Amino acid sequence: QVQLVESGGGLVQPGGSLRLSCAVSGLTLGRYAIAWFRQAPGKEREGVSCISPSDFSTNYADSVKGRFTISRDNDRNTAYLQMNSLKPEDTALYYCAASPTGGVCYLSDGDYGYWGQGTHVTVSS
Repeated sequence: QVQLVESGGGLVQPGGSLRLSCAVSGLTLGRYAIAWFRQAPGKEREGVSCISPSDFSTNYADSVKGRFTISRDNDRNTAYLQMNSLKPEDTALYYCAASPTGGVCYLSDGDYGYWGQGTHVTVSS
């Protein structure tokens, strides 16, 4: 069956960096868009970034532009989210998701049918 497993979360001070990984099994990653979402306590789930399966085009939430970078390695069936210049507002449960799509990706959670369980990111001094 399809499985997405996130890793790389943890505690980091403001201004620090983390790289999240999403290991995917049970599907051919090159045929799916990959997105990262996050949800902080008391807040709604929001899309962070996504990357298309074809030309690797990307989308980013305004709050993370210039700080986060999404990437994918289809040969290794893994996607990544490099997070730099982290802020306390970035504290959340981060999880990845996959969607069958042939074009540009969007940060709409309804488009994604496969989800991981998430990894916690805490940004605090």
